[in-house]
Amino acid sequence: MDSVDKTINSYLDVWFGPRDPRVKGWLLLENYTPTFIFSVLYLLIVWIGPKYMQKREPFSFRGILVVYNLGLTLLSLYMFYELVTGVWEGGYNFFCQDTHSGGEADMKIIRVLWWYYFSKLIEFMDTFFFILRKNNYQITVLHVFHHVTMLNIWWFVMNWVPCGHSYFGATLNSFIHVLMYSYYGLSAIPAMRPYLWWKKYITQCQLTQFVLTIFQTSCGVVWPCAFPMGWLYFQISYMISLIILFTNFYIQTYKKKASSRRKEYQNGSTASVNGYTNSFSSLENNVKQRKQRKD
Repeated sequence: MDSVDKTINSYLDVWFGPRDPRVKGWLLLENYTPTFIFSVLYLLIVWIGPKYMQKREPFSFRGILVVYNLGLTLLSLYMFYELVTGVWEGGYNFFCQDTHSGGEADMKIIRVLWWYYFSKLIEFMDTFFFILRKNNYQITVLHVFHHVTMLNIWWFVMNWVPCGHSYFGATLNSFIHVLMYSYYGLSAIPAMRPYLWWKKYITQCQLTQFVLTIFQTSCGVVWPCAFPMGWLYFQISYMISLIILFTNFYIQTYKKKASSRRKEYQNGSTASVNGYTNSFSSLENNVKQRKQRKD
């Protein structure tokens, strides 16, 4: 394994240049192999898991989900706070910030961004819970693509550009995840579900996040500093891919469903929506069945 790691590292050093020495020896950052193996195992579980669960009863995990989502909510809140205060302490430039002029604040940013990278590994559990609960409809191309790419991209970010202009997207994403995981945690409590109204707006916030990240990254291209230009172009390209995928998800999930519901209402349809049948039609059917039994 050591020889494989050395070979991979030598190629990476040739392609990307010298790594940032400040993260040398940090957990999971020394070699790319562990991150790659985790990603392959994740994809294998995504492929095999639904087949394994096909003839088995779904798990509930209600209590575990509350704790899991609460934990990620608190971690995201911690990362958001530390990134905002670190950027303020380092006097970061919004338009372009290199990776070596922030002093001690740079190290604070690097430490927090390591947790951000590690949180992407923890978030693989999102998919595993979907599989074990047999919510396979939630395991979309967008879901799998986003989880796998984020872990791998941030391994490279942490090794070459672990602070500076890299802070912005992670800061916004941490804030969005406070909203998202608090929603998921509360939705695991049946009594809270009627009061959860902001799921639709989480996707809108995510799309806003991608647009703002493109704008801020583009500032680094227009008004360059010592931050590597190639990383900026990659960031813009990746954000565009997420905008396309998330916009498609938003249209499929909210716009088309709203349209189909209106048609069903206009046509007097009693078809189920999101797994729940119309309550009045169900009541009417129950009454009819009782009458038939009495006869």
